[in-house]
Amino acid sequence: MANIRANGIQLEYDTFGSRAGEPILLVMGLGAQMLLWDEEFCQRLADRGHWVIRFDNRDVGKSTWFDAHGVPNVLQLMLDLQSGKALSTAYSLDDMADDAVGLCDALSLAHAHVVGASMGGMIAQTVAYRHPARVASLTSIMSSTGSPAVPPAKPGVIGRLTMPPPVGRQAVIDQAVETWKVISGKGYPFDEAAVRERTGLMYDRANHPEGQARQLAAILAHGDRSQRLTGVRAPTLVIHGEDDPLVPVEGGKHTHASIAGSELLLVPGMGHDLPKPLFGKLVEAISTHAKKAAARSH
Repeated sequence: MANIRANGIQLEYDTFGSRAGEPILLVMGLGAQMLLWDEEFCQRLADRGHWVIRFDNRDVGKSTWFDAHGVPNVLQLMLDLQSGKALSTAYSLDDMADDAVGLCDALSLAHAHVVGASMGGMIAQTVAYRHPARVASLTSIMSSTGSPAVPPAKPGVIGRLTMPPPVGRQAVIDQAVETWKVISGKGYPFDEAAVRERTGLMYDRANHPEGQARQLAAILAHGDRSQRLTGVRAPTLVIHGEDDPLVPVEGGKHTHASIAGSELLLVPGMGHDLPKPLFGKLVEAISTHAKKAAARSH
């Protein structure tokens, strides 16, 4: 892993495969370190001839933290949003999209196939309309448009993201297990041992729950992207689990409806996660989409 200056901050990243391959930039979701892009998943993409880049978003992992801005009161922000008040946040999803492009600048990449999951999908969508020339293709996974017309998370699910952060390594791991049990799809076995191991690695690497609160504030403040998404011209693939309780499948369908010419891949039994038994299917879909887009542009 390496650290590089991009968009005025430091971003931690690493790569898989040969730089000669079509570049795929992986953008992860809320409070999630780049490790949530499993190494096997990344290597499978690299094995299909891609240069794969994953990175820590701002305020998570080993990228720049924004602790000087304090921890927002997320519940108050939700109330302010409902009452129509303008939200004041440390940064926006626009800034996070510019970070992704800044990383491409620092790596001397003219363009990349941008793949985002959850909040990362929101960031990837934003890159596609803010920086259209830099996006060879867009893949939005288990994400949404921010439209108030899209159904919210199922009851009780959103509360898991706004719970006070636990103190201590074991408590963090235990809470992560309970959260992933709730948001994972019922179509695939829940791998508790893998979640415990992964959470422990991330805790030891850079435990930083304050950043998740600021990222959630950025999501709330960004609002409805659906009108801006109508201007996206990059070839777009939307992937969504039919069993997603956190970002219901309607979010993926609305993203698909908002981006002209996009493709929609609905995955039965998949929730708000990337289960290992689906790696083959998802890697094939992302790689095929990227290669088709690259072929059309040459």
